Amino acid sequence: MKQSSDSKNVPMTSFSSGHGKEVLPDLYYYTNQIVNVVMIGKPDGEWVLVDCGLPGSGDELIEVAEKRFGKNRPPAAILLTHGHFDHVGSIVALLEKWDVPVYAHELEFPYLTNKQAYPEPDSTVEGGLLAKMAGIYPHEPIDITASLKPLPADGTVPELPAWRWIHAPGHSPGQVVFFREEDKTLLSADAFITVRQDSFYKVLIQKKDVNGPPRYFTTDWKAAKETVQKLRELQPALVISGHGQAMKGAPLRLGLKNLADNFDEVAVPDHGKFV
Repeated sequence: MKQSSDSKNVPMTSFSSGHGKEVLPDLYYYTNQIVNVVMIGKPDGEWVLVDCGLPGSGDELIEVAEKRFGKNRPPAAILLTHGHFDHVGSIVALLEKWDVPVYAHELEFPYLTNKQAYPEPDSTVEGGLLAKMAGIYPHEPIDITASLKPLPADGTVPELPAWRWIHAPGHSPGQVVFFREEDKTLLSADAFITVRQDSFYKVLIQKKDVNGPPRYFTTDWKAAKETVQKLRELQPALVISGHGQAMKGAPLRLGLKNLADNFDEVAVPDHGKFV
């Protein structure tokens, strides 16, 4: 196993960094600098980890997990929404601690098995400071072949019978989201997020706002639009996205409707190499 050849600590943070929140008895999310990792499961039971944060945060995430679930209580599995550096940055360190299976969509496998690099992030795209800094973000593949398994083709989620996964391409080819029908809870990954991710100030203060996927890494805007429209039809009551704070109620409902109805104006940048 190995992290990407260009893996490095990235100088981005927010006021939410280092803080976690239990939004439901079995649903907890923790902000690692500017990205969320999600832990599904009650503290006295089995649990599953969704995504693995930024490079260099392995010890931090293990400490958070042990505080919630206790020592020697590894997750039953790790689920990956996609393979970008801020979602798999510490996965090798976690797998060295926890010998557990990792599930992802098969279209992400080239980036997770050292076969193919993602396109370089677009620092020319319309946006704020974090978009302009995109050239420093890692994009080379990692290699977790020994632990990697495909998500079941029928949409079920291993270890989580109440949840299903949904293919959500656009930001990356094999991005997936996770949805629980009984309470309309959605883990939206980077399909849509709840902060303006290219704006340094809005990321720093974690200003809540329903936004399209991060501009500097999104390569297929047509698919991204179709994904947002598909997720709007789920009518989620609670969302934890890859970036930003959890949202629910009217602000989520109205924000997602506006994003889906006006995606080209709200989300798609005026210029950029993937536009």
